[in-house]
Amino acid sequence: MASTDYKDYYAILGVNKNASAEEIKKAFRKLAVKYHPDRNPENKQAEEKFKEISEAYEVLSDHEKRQKYDQFGQYWQRANQDVWPNGQSGVDINDFNFSQYGNFDEFINELLGRFGSTNGSRTGGYSYRTTAGRQPEYSDFSGFSDVGGFGTQPPVTDRTATLRLSFSEAFKGVQKRLNLGNEVLDVRIPAGAKTGSRVRVRGKGSINPYNQQRGDLYLKIELIPHPFFQFEGENLVCTVPITPDEAILGASINVPTPDGMVTVRVPPGINSGQSLRLRGKGWVHPKDGRGDQLVKIVMDTPQSLTETELELYQKISACRVHNPRSHLKTVSL
Repeated sequence: MASTDYKDYYAILGVNKNASAEEIKKAFRKLAVKYHPDRNPENKQAEEKFKEISEAYEVLSDHEKRQKYDQFGQYWQRANQDVWPNGQSGVDINDFNFSQYGNFDEFINELLGRFGSTNGSRTGGYSYRTTAGRQPEYSDFSGFSDVGGFGTQPPVTDRTATLRLSFSEAFKGVQKRLNLGNEVLDVRIPAGAKTGSRVRVRGKGSINPYNQQRGDLYLKIELIPHPFFQFEGENLVCTVPITPDEAILGASINVPTPDGMVTVRVPPGINSGQSLRLRGKGWVHPKDGRGDQLVKIVMDTPQSLTETELELYQKISACRVHNPRSHLKTVSL
């Protein structure tokens, strides 16, 4: 790269040379949103600016690249190279004869006047200045991939977002309008989504800066808790209270389901904690139809009784022969 090709990456991102990795990241994100091609269609200047800030961020967000850039400026990419351009030694670039140098390190050290310098630290054949006797610190953001970017690893162009749905929306399916910041998107969520489900929206991810192709958007579904329905595995579950007499005598009770109220027969002698299965009344399975709904029965003991009720319960107690604790007589250590 000729000296006239020098790019001040710090100036491009609008930060100073002492900026922290987090400040560099924030500056890049702000500019990337402003000049992103999706926000500036058919705008070549914005497209070039986006590429320029992506290039600057690719260098300054990488610990080793930033260190070389700070040390060697426009020549940072040739640092540590023992092979000259085109694999030859003694090549003239812009009328400059490199044959007098054994490798690029020697050229850089002489060019920058740092060979044998006492003003900086020297590491691996290179010298660089420090502040107050300390070497500069950098943070590694090589995994950052919010808007794509350049680097040694392929850029991550898929995006992920969380979409919260009510039970009704998820059960029936719903169309949602999403604001992605730089575009508004209408997405159809199919019936039967659950917490943990993922909906793929093709071509709505970030742009790959190498080929300008867009990745995909993945919507992670999260259901807003419902006051009556919950999930146990693939089954929809609810809890329904019954009275002691209903448990003893059996009863027909009304139970809510996703389709509305249904009548359920409670068999005589049911215990608190037992479940009744309503086949085909559970959650929608996109490939397997409807699942089951489990109705958990709990005993609801009345806290206040009329005189008549109390008298009847006393009579039952007086003539009752069943002892639910008879087996405890044989328990010992």
